[in-house]
Amino acid sequence: MNPPPHKIQVPEGSGLRAAITGTGSYLPERVMTNADFAKIVETTDEWIMTRTGIRERHLARVDETPSDMGIVAARRALEKAGISAEAVEMIIVATLSPDYAFPNTGCLVQAGIGAKNAFCFDLEAACSGFVYGLEMARRCVEAGGIRTALVLGAEKMSSIVDYTDRQTCVLFGDGAGAAIVQGVRDGRGVLGTVLGSDGTLADLLIQKAGGSRMPATEETVRQKMHMIRMSGREVFKHAVLNMSQAAKKALECSGCAMEEIACVVPHQANLRIIEAIAARLGVGLDRFYLNVERTGNMSSASIPVALDEAIACGRVKPGDKVLTVAFGSGFTWGATVIQF
Repeated sequence: MNPPPHKIQVPEGSGLRAAITGTGSYLPERVMTNADFAKIVETTDEWIMTRTGIRERHLARVDETPSDMGIVAARRALEKAGISAEAVEMIIVATLSPDYAFPNTGCLVQAGIGAKNAFCFDLEAACSGFVYGLEMARRCVEAGGIRTALVLGAEKMSSIVDYTDRQTCVLFGDGAGAAIVQGVRDGRGVLGTVLGSDGTLADLLIQKAGGSRMPATEETVRQKMHMIRMSGREVFKHAVLNMSQAAKKALECSGCAMEEIACVVPHQANLRIIEAIAARLGVGLDRFYLNVERTGNMSSASIPVALDEAIACGRVKPGDKVLTVAFGSGFTWGATVIQF
């Protein structure tokens, strides 16, 4: 049995609510198609599309890092929010593929954008990272500790993918998405959040080597233990269950009905997972913003990139209520209802 999720409801009496006031995203120039994969592993476009819904994904250059991508996304979010980097007081970078073990990627983004007044840290909740980071920013903003936060999801998944494993290599892409979070008093903002985890299932989706439990050695490199290993069927089952439950509980927590949600922005892991979630929520795929066909699974960057695209193309408009939902290694999961 999964542990109960942690529910967070925004207090109505405070008057101050954390809102997303600007978003930005970045995708690397290089595109790898399913046809490209067919040249290096035993697969076909049809095999990949029928199982994942992914047709292509963007891959970073060898010399391009999560902080590089995050800096571009952050600058675009700052421009849309109409504020300077000096106004940012906190930077959270959600990532499982940081530039370094230390220093944290947030500090590198800070230096890159000139946010000299910010304190910075990384948050590792895998594909749920952006939802977790948004909640951390919300708490700080609504408590009055800070006025402006920058929350990023930035991933170079290609650095930890085994390109001889056809089950996993076709799934992942690189990119970064950013959101500016500020306190407002006009009714916009985060209406409710649900977060959850189950560490008893950690081995089902894991990068075994590279940490202090299993430091890098010649043998760990030879055995590709620094690459992603996933029990696909089990992950699929738990992802559908926990994302569906989290979405329903986030709606309940925020006092919203599914009919009020203008757009669902899910973690773009796999089209079949998203289809199963839509069925459990009782809504059509037309209510979802999907870019998984073009981007693949970008882990913590998936939701902020999709959200930025949804706003840019008019799928999310002022006044709309949006549901975001994610699931990742850990296991971790989370859902948030936001009014724009």
